[in-house]
Amino acid sequence: MSGGKKGARLRATAAEVVNDVVSAGRSLDAALAKSEKHVAEDDRSLLRLLCYGTLRHHWRLMHYVGALLDRPLKARDSVITELLAIGLYQLNDTRIPDHAVVSQTVEAARQLRRPKLAPLVNAILRRALRDRVFENEPSNENAVHDHPAWILDALKANWPEDWREIVAANNARAAMWLRVNPACGSAADYQRRLEEDGIESELLEGAPQAVRLVDPQPVETLPGFGKGHVSVQDAAAQLAAPWLLDGVTGRVLDACAAPGGKTGHLLEAAGGQIEVTAIDSSSARLMSVRENLDRLGFDATLIAADASKPSEWWDGEPFSAILLDAPCSASGVIRRHPDIKHLRRSTDIPELARLQASLLKNLWPLLAPGGRLLYVTCSVLDAENDEVVAGFLETTDDAREDNVLQNNNIRDLMRDKACGHQVLPGTAGLDGFYYAGLKKVS
Repeated sequence: MSGGKKGARLRATAAEVVNDVVSAGRSLDAALAKSEKHVAEDDRSLLRLLCYGTLRHHWRLMHYVGALLDRPLKARDSVITELLAIGLYQLNDTRIPDHAVVSQTVEAARQLRRPKLAPLVNAILRRALRDRVFENEPSNENAVHDHPAWILDALKANWPEDWREIVAANNARAAMWLRVNPACGSAADYQRRLEEDGIESELLEGAPQAVRLVDPQPVETLPGFGKGHVSVQDAAAQLAAPWLLDGVTGRVLDACAAPGGKTGHLLEAAGGQIEVTAIDSSSARLMSVRENLDRLGFDATLIAADASKPSEWWDGEPFSAILLDAPCSASGVIRRHPDIKHLRRSTDIPELARLQASLLKNLWPLLAPGGRLLYVTCSVLDAENDEVVAGFLETTDDAREDNVLQNNNIRDLMRDKACGHQVLPGTAGLDGFYYAGLKKVS
């Protein structure tokens, strides 16, 4: 296949992936998994760039598509609408030469079995260049901020002083953070190993095992990755294990554990002083937990079950500590998963809050007196965070808020909430996470 045909096929695939997310409601991970196997390995990074970038800036791109088209395309041709968005994204947001963008995107329309629309794609992209449409700032707020209205409204209500910074962080590319296995040294030790391989990195004061790569790298190029010396995990997510385990030994429950990043970190941080039971509702997702643990050289009891129904899986022996990484809107990790902006709806939030409250209520009896439960979400919305925890504290006599995070450097990065603490996305390059420590009193 010639370079031009290959490039066109790649853009056609990107249009199919984006259309799968926007029109069919498929997750980006699932859509890419279906399509990447048909793409050469050395082309996958470009495919991801086009898909992530187009989904991240979809509202602005659709504004320009609408301004350039005399009338919208028919619903059955939605994949061409997304192809136009991909073309405009390349012209405005990448360094790909304009002539290559136009020629290969036009050919992609033919690859998508829409040859009659190829001249239209050609005309629209050339008009975008001729009329300099990108110099005209959209007036629509959704297009300006590249977020659906309901998310903007929720952010304004919850974070009136910070919502613009949160939106900007959501629209930026996510940093690649690593967690260094303490048995293999400190973050500074690993940084020196990276330097020897010509990989630039930065450290975060107060996060002794966290390393941020200046430029993302394939994991197979990271020194010792295959031997469990290092894992990929955002530094904000790395707060969970040391927070939960402060002074804890014995049985620990990791509820809603997949894909297993925090499970592995618990075992790393505990130094053999805990036994972990990891629960997840999906047996398929538990496979990723097992793979994570195998690479790190750890073992845990893995159970495919509904964590909110302990009668179906609990052996009756109390846990010294429970990590509840609750299912949520993932509104704090939009920069890492831009499809969240397309897939989530405002109506999801009350249902998620009910699930979170149910998990808290039903897991609490499994905690031994004096034990600690750490409630975690990757959300920035009050309805899933401090409102859930506050409601639980009001109705649970033996529960108290427990702030055990001693590290002031990290605490300075967190916002104190009515209950718990929030890391906002973009703070020190971190994802958005909410934490609330709860103690069971006698």
